Amino acid sequence: MSQRDLDIYSSAPLRSLLAEEMVALMPGLQRCSGTHGLQLSVNRDDAPPVLPLLGNWTRLNLEGGRYTGDLSAHGDEPLPFVDDAFELVLLRHALEVSGTPQDLLEEASRVLAPGGVLAITGLHPFSAWLPWMIWRTRGRTPTMHSPILLERWVRRSELDIEHVERVGQLWPSQRTAMDSARLFGGGYLMLARKRRRVATPIRLKPKTMPAPVNVGLAPGARRNAAS
Repeated sequence: MSQRDLDIYSSAPLRSLLAEEMVALMPGLQRCSGTHGLQLSVNRDDAPPVLPLLGNWTRLNLEGGRYTGDLSAHGDEPLPFVDDAFELVLLRHALEVSGTPQDLLEEASRVLAPGGVLAITGLHPFSAWLPWMIWRTRGRTPTMHSPILLERWVRRSELDIEHVERVGQLWPSQRTAMDSARLFGGGYLMLARKRRRVATPIRLKPKTMPAPVNVGLAPGARRNAAS
């Protein structure tokens, strides 16, 4: 997508949706702890959440097929981080603009530490936001992925899904009651946790121990006179 197309995420309706998503995410994120978190967002002004148990953030923006922000890299390359680097990875609408969304999801899982949380937000394809996005982007709308599809992708990446929820307004200019948002909201969120590695016990080899010479005989047994 061009930068002009990505500017849709800076519009007032989508900024409002991003804010509603973060409010819905916070109860699940408050329990995240560790040393480092990664936020990959489509909006360069998107600030990471303030979490009491996790204070160090790396921020990346995906725009024009490149990662920008705290570092620069090509968007179709692996994330420039070692395995298990982050206790929390937050993808905010990034899958919608990625040319290789499945690869990006696998990379997010790779850099996520065992026991860490992956949080994903996006626009729901079966919502009233789709025609608005088509109109605003003149047909060059981002690729929206349904949570059902994402669940299949996520489960392939050693992740267990903990929560899926629809959030936000039914329509970009309409305020929505919370109950309606959970059923028909324009956005969604997903929380998944990476499985912890199972420790493989070491199989110890039995060691032969010499029997002491003065072992007592069993009751009723007699010593050989030749001995």
